[in-house]
Amino acid sequence: MRVDLVTIFPEFFRGPLDFGILRRAQQSGLVEVNVHDLRDYTHDKHRSVDDRPFGGGEGMVLKPEPIFECLDRLDPAAREERIRGAVAESVILLSAQGQRLDQTLAQELAKLDRMVLICGRYEGVDERVSEHLADREVSIGDYVLSGGELGAAVILDAVVRLIPGAVGNEASTRQESFTSRDEFTGPGPSSTCGSGGLLDYPHYTRPADFRGMAVPEVLVNGNHEEIRRWRRRMALEKTMRNRPDLIAVTGLGEEDRELMSEIEEQRSLKRR
Repeated sequence: MRVDLVTIFPEFFRGPLDFGILRRAQQSGLVEVNVHDLRDYTHDKHRSVDDRPFGGGEGMVLKPEPIFECLDRLDPAAREERIRGAVAESVILLSAQGQRLDQTLAQELAKLDRMVLICGRYEGVDERVSEHLADREVSIGDYVLSGGELGAAVILDAVVRLIPGAVGNEASTRQESFTSRDEFTGPGPSSTCGSGGLLDYPHYTRPADFRGMAVPEVLVNGNHEEIRRWRRRMALEKTMRNRPDLIAVTGLGEEDRELMSEIEEQRSLKRR
């Protein structure tokens, strides 16, 4: 995958790109990341990238000229191929008004050949960028950031780790929180369970007893089926407690409904 980051703060990405999975993915050739300084595509002595909006209002808005020129000069041939649908590419504008990033969107983006991330600013970007250049707007949450750089770094990390080969154990990315049931197309480890759209189940490591806090007995008894069922129940319980909204959109099976009944019964007993 090729990723182009368009920003007025290119130095920002020196940190995120130099560590962990992103660094290894670049070193192994799975991902090519290019950072482009938007000011390099301006033509006035002040290298201006923003201006006051028509109609008045507070703050400055990013102008369309440098953004369009940047993408025109990146790879004109690739842009024509994208328009014809000959290459799997997406031009994304980071915006508080965009589609909210979730695991389903990250999985969709991970299948692309190329991704262009335009880092907007908190006051906004000329609407012609959204209408005629970007094919989607994306937000990482229902809040306002100073700029799109943080959002771009989050998207990049969420997407790259889903590219085959980026994570040492690829099965682990299929068993994390928010991963839908549709992602399970092959056999998984018999002693674990995937999240199936729920939050992840609890994890424990050695020592088995730490300061009087013991690992649940079920995890050390060697019964894979009991471990799987326990983990599914814990995922359901944590989701019901922290993100009940996910229950409504996750396809729960008969076993899940049985486990939820057990959880509710246990809660009822505690309240008495």
